[in-house]
Parts: sequence; structure tokens; C-alpha cells
Amino acid sequence: MEKLESLKSAVASLSEISENEKNGFINLVSRYLSGEAQHIEWSKIQTPTDEVVVPYDTLSPSPDDPAETNKLLDKLVVLKLNGGLGTTMGCTGPKSVIEVRNGLTFLDLIVIQIENLNSKYGCSVPLVLMNSFNTHDETLKIVDKYSNSNIEIHTFNQSQYPRLVVEDFTPLPSKGQHGKEGWYPPGHGDVFPSLINSGRLDAFLSQGKEYVFVANSDNLGAIVDLKILNHLIQNKNEYCMEVTPKTLADVKGGTLISYEGKVQLLEIAQVPDEHVNEFKSIEKFKIFNTNNLWVNLSAIKRLVEADALKMEIVPNPKEVNGVKVLQLETAAGAAIKFFDHAIGINVPRSRFLPVKATSDLLLVQSDLYTLVDGFVIRSNTRSNPINPSIELGPEYKKVGNFLSRFKSIPSIIVLDSLKVTGDVWFGAGIVLKGKVSIAAKPGVKLEIPDGAVIENKEINGPEDI
Repeated sequence: MEKLESLKSAVASLSEISENEKNGFINLVSRYLSGEAQHIEWSKIQTPTDEVVVPYDTLSPSPDDPAETNKLLDKLVVLKLNGGLGTTMGCTGPKSVIEVRNGLTFLDLIVIQIENLNSKYGCSVPLVLMNSFNTHDETLKIVDKYSNSNIEIHTFNQSQYPRLVVEDFTPLPSKGQHGKEGWYPPGHGDVFPSLINSGRLDAFLSQGKEYVFVANSDNLGAIVDLKILNHLIQNKNEYCMEVTPKTLADVKGGTLISYEGKVQLLEIAQVPDEHVNEFKSIEKFKIFNTNNLWVNLSAIKRLVEADALKMEIVPNPKEVNGVKVLQLETAAGAAIKFFDHAIGINVPRSRFLPVKATSDLLLVQSDLYTLVDGFVIRSNTRSNPINPSIELGPEYKKVGNFLSRFKSIPSIIVLDSLKVTGDVWFGAGIVLKGKVSIAAKPGVKLEIPDGAVIENKEINGPEDI
């Protein structure tokens, strides 16, 4: 363990991070080195019963009485994971400031939703943003514009850990990399200790708050649900993960299993190679984790203080300026097995609407969705419960390029699939139906004219429209 000893002394001299962060990091690295990874015995995996993964339809209705609802909501804190940058979509700042619809960003929509809740029920649900050092400064500037809203908005930073140089196991900042590239945020599993280290958790407990609803800031479906909150309080569930039925698009998502009498998350990385296809099948593993989590605040405090949250470590190798480095991360969903009376709730697909790429943006900006009180609601004029599958070429990857290539977003209510490759530009008022594939020939600009109706077609040039 001399590796660990020399790492400890190197980390001790890093002035950029707190004692809590240094301890958390050393703790994570020593767990990683001890190789305590728990091996899943495939034969012991059981499909969870309806007691463990509760069907949403069986939840009792939330109280009719506004005073009761007010009491429920006053126990709640909403926390959005806001540490991610919009780099995959060509943006420089926090992903939550990408415009989603009608000129409103993810963050605008979240604020509008909670404002409406607070005004409707006369309660004060606070919004908390967990930033990373990457998104902190810019988020503070943005949050400023909501200062007149009827919500308390709090921000705190998740931990900042040094990247590990693979070759000699030293922290990258010790080698003179003191800029942002020397550090990393260790995944959203860090939400629990960071909530305590920031002082926020104790402040909420002293205000009588009991539950935190944690969700990704880019999941437009993750709105406060009174039936779920009511169920957890009635049944004293310390932890609840929202899961939803898997489609072929979600085969890599983690799933809930019963294992040795406990409910736990099974991620694809933990699956032995010979069982990966079985894991991806939608017959045996029918649900996947939406990362909408409801967690009891006192339970978080108890478990973090006892150092009991030993979630699976996900090693994430990267390269920084030609140096191979390692980031050790954890995921909040993996904490489920440490809480008492933990459950999953099998929720409707509408609660999972993430925007990970511009193809998702096309869906939520189209006529398939409308915006009501900050909620993005799917149109009931589409009979197919599954959304169209959309594949856009690299020309559309960045939000700016994506927006400039559409005069207006096409109508896709009856579209099954769309595949676009090459230098394709869309006019206004276009309608897409069935299976549509549009491929511009290399070096040729292909313009789809205003008002075109394209149904079950393959288009390779203007003559095919």
C-alpha cells in the first residue's frame, strides 16, 4: 500500500481542495486499490416482485385537500444534478442553459414548474442545484435572473478530485497541471457526501424537510409527483428509484434486481461478458433506471456519517494532453442497497424525457410536444406510444448547426424513423411520415423545400422529393 501512502502525502499538499475532499478522495482510491468490488453471482439474481418495484398505477391517489398537499410538499426539496457541460452538443457552459422550447432553457422550465407548485399550494419547495467546478461560476450568474421568483434557490458544488496519473499513481495537479484539466467531479454518487459537506442537508433538516427528489437537469420528464412523495412518507421508504419499461433504445441502462434479499442496481459494467446479451434483452430485464431518485434526508445523514455508502466504483480512463489518467466515479443509483425499505416505482415513460443529443432536441421542439406551465407534454394525437427514432449526421451534432439547418422543426406526429446524412437543409412547414431517410451525396447541398410532405421515402437528391 505504499502507493497509497505516497498519494496521501501528495494530496495533503494540494491547496485547491478542502480536507473533506482530500479524505473523500483517499477513501475512494483505497477502496479501489483494495479491489473490494462485489462480484455478482448470476444465478442469485432474481426479478423483483411488485412489493419491491411498485407499479405506478397501484399507488394511492395524492390527498384531495390542498392543506394536506401543502403539508406534503413542505417536506420536499428538489435537487437537480447540474454538473454537466453541454460539450457533446457543442455548448461551452452548463448544459441546463441550452434552450429547449419557446426560448426557454432547462433551468427556466424547472424554475417555472416549482414556482407554479409553490403558488398553487402555498408551499415553499426549494430548488437546489448541485454544480461541479466546471459549471459553478456560470450557474451563479444565471440563477441571478430568478431573484424575484417565489423560490429559494440554493447551489453547492460537488467534490473536486485530482485526476490520477496512471503511470506512477500521482495526482495530476502535483505535476503542475493546476488548471481545470487537473481535476474532475467524481460522478453523481457524490451528491450524498457533498450535500452534507455543504451544510445544506442540516439546514434542510432543521426546516423540517424530509425528502429530496434528485434528478438530472436534462430530464424534462422529472417533475415533482405527489403520488410518489405521499407513498414514500406513508410507507417510510428511505429510498426510491423511478424505473420505466425498457425499449430497444435503452438496452444499456442499469436495471433493478433482487439479490440476497436486497434490491440493488445492476449496471452493464458489472455484467459478466457471457451474460451481456441476456442483460440487454427486454424479456428478462424489463425496466431501467431513469435516475429520478427520492431519498430520505435523515437516512442520508446517518449513512454518510457512518461511512456506509460504499457504492461500486466506476473507473473512467481519460487522456489529458497526452497523459493517461484515471477518474474514479460513483453513481447515486448504486446507493439503493444501503437504505432501509428501498423500493423502485415503475413509472410511465413520460417521466423519462432526457435530452442527450440534438436528435432528442428535435423531438421536444416538434409538434409531438407542447409546453404547459413549464411542463413538456406529449401530444395525445400520436397513437404509437413509442417516440420516432431519429438519427442525425455529424453536421447536426452541435446545437447551433442543428438550429441553423431547420427553418422550422418538421411535423413528426406520424413519423416512425428519420435518418439524415450529409449536407441536408430543411425548409419551413415540412411534414415527415412513416420511415424517412435523407442522404445528400458527398459534396452536394440538399435542400428540402418549404411545405414538403415526405412519407416512407428514401431521398438522395432533389429528384426524389
